[in-house]
Amino acid sequence: MFQTRIHGRGGQGVVTAAEMLSVAAFDEGLHAQAFPSFGSERMGAPVVAFCRIDDREIRVREPIVEPDALIVQDATLLHQVDLFAGLRPDGYILINSARDFGELGVGELTSRFRRERLLTVPATEIAMRHIGRPIPNTVLLAGFCAMSGVVSLTALEAAVRERFPAELAEANVAAARESHAWVSAEMRELAHAPSD
Repeated sequence: MFQTRIHGRGGQGVVTAAEMLSVAAFDEGLHAQAFPSFGSERMGAPVVAFCRIDDREIRVREPIVEPDALIVQDATLLHQVDLFAGLRPDGYILINSARDFGELGVGELTSRFRRERLLTVPATEIAMRHIGRPIPNTVLLAGFCAMSGVVSLTALEAAVRERFPAELAEANVAAARESHAWVSAEMRELAHAPSD
């Protein structure tokens, strides 16, 4: 079973991200489950959503405490919440930021986890270019697809088109494609970088 935890703030599409990831997995013939965890619900409050993907029926229902992947939609949460709690040593970390891990103050992660599975992506900037709103969820999901290969970009695009009306869907698909290409290029660069 592959388990993903998505952190962000209310209004950033955190819950929608988990739902679209589960739909993309389902469209590829997998079993999937998505659900949120809220505190006091208000715009800007921390929100966590979960997505499980497996090739067999998923019976477990509790929140994910040992994720295989973390998607962080808002980097301001990095020093407010222990986002990395329970993350497996070979886990994936994707953070919405134009800054690198050192600049974000979490450079120690590069020694605790596999460097080729840690990445920041300027998701808000990509979303603004294509969608016109600072909602990074689709952009980050596409980056996650490129990074992990858990679901394909084609399946994600289908989930996006299922979720949003036509014009908004196509804007999100364009943003997703840019992010997927950007992350794919970064991953190739990481693969060829000398190890420390």
